Amino acid sequence: MVELGAYHENVDDTDLDAATLPPAPGAGEYVALALANTTIALPGGQFTDLLGTPAAATDWLVAQGLAPVDAGLQEMCAGLVRSLREQVRVLLASRSCSDPAPQSALNAVNEALSKAPTAELLRWDPVRGLYRTASHPITQIVEHALATLAANAADLLTGPDAERIAACGSPPCTRFFLRNGRRQWCSVRCGDRARAARAYAKRSQPAGAAQR
Repeated sequence: MVELGAYHENVDDTDLDAATLPPAPGAGEYVALALANTTIALPGGQFTDLLGTPAAATDWLVAQGLAPVDAGLQEMCAGLVRSLREQVRVLLASRSCSDPAPQSALNAVNEALSKAPTAELLRWDPVRGLYRTASHPITQIVEHALATLAANAADLLTGPDAERIAACGSPPCTRFFLRNGRRQWCSVRCGDRARAARAYAKRSQPAGAAQR
């Protein structure tokens, strides 16, 4: 199983932040991959969660076209999105290593798939007469968003691109991406850092160690 939180300290890359990190390959094609990569580990012990607050989670869903700008998610709903993200990450990690998919992660994704309301309810009001509306508008928005994200994850994990799912091989990065050829990293920056780390390790190796 891929270690999601590995960390390497030998390369100075502290000028990199979440704002300058380009989207991982495949994130533009699969919103579930973009969801998985909303938790970002950076060199120097930096960490960014793009869903870390209700406002941030709302902004991210709005940017993906999964919620209206006035959705105003509360912490409970933002927590549901973060929870689905973690389960999607578990499934991506297991798929990238050809490991069995954990049943708990499958259950979480299936629950999100099955909970989205399919229609607005019919109601009666003495003034308005018969009308249709959601019983809990904000919850319905979140449930539809979760169902869309879960369906997209299922499509990715079972579709033709599943074989290309990979975890970035440049610690501390924890992002996933779709591999082209033998590519091991989610960005050029991560590739440069991994090569620099290897060079550093080689220079630091005691003389004659390679021959033992």
